[in-house]
Amino acid sequence: MRKALIVGVDYYEKIGSLHGCVNDALAVAGVLEEHANHGTNFITPNVLTATSKEDAITRRILKEEVRRLFEWDEEIALFYFAGHGYVEDTGGFLCASDSESGDDGLALSEVMTFAHNSRANNRIIILDSCHSGAAAERATQQAVAEIPEGVTILTASTAEQYAMEENGSGLFTGLLIDALNGAAANLVGDVTPGSI
Repeated sequence: MRKALIVGVDYYEKIGSLHGCVNDALAVAGVLEEHANHGTNFITPNVLTATSKEDAITRRILKEEVRRLFEWDEEIALFYFAGHGYVEDTGGFLCASDSESGDDGLALSEVMTFAHNSRANNRIIILDSCHSGAAAERATQQAVAEIPEGVTILTASTAEQYAMEENGSGLFTGLLIDALNGAAANLVGDVTPGSI
């Protein structure tokens, strides 16, 4: 079985809101639900979107959902996040709607711990956020990437870079969707994280 958690956060209570993350999350969910031949791919991905205070995604909710995704023994567990990212000397963070300074978001080290400890055969983490390349870095050794077997990480930026939005969508997610729709397909039509 394949499970996916897809998160898009446009609404932030204290830091600047975004405009394309929810659109990106919905587009990714749509492309993941079925293969190009209309066969089922990910059955009912868990999609969380924050457009206002009423549907805000708190750090607690984000952490619980990421933990839940990776706790099952699945063929594939896929986590997609579009929203603000933050990095400092202790590591990187995914900012939830209730983040005030960035370092109070969900630590990328926690996401990696959940993925590392997961019994899923393949764990895919896709991050369309600033500084998302910090996901695999150890805070004590910034020049070392540590990715366990069975884990694939695709990020919009390095730890030092910013991700970009344009025309209501993240540039990275636009390319990802094109790749999933066939631009990264091999001769028999398979799309893999490596081909993306």
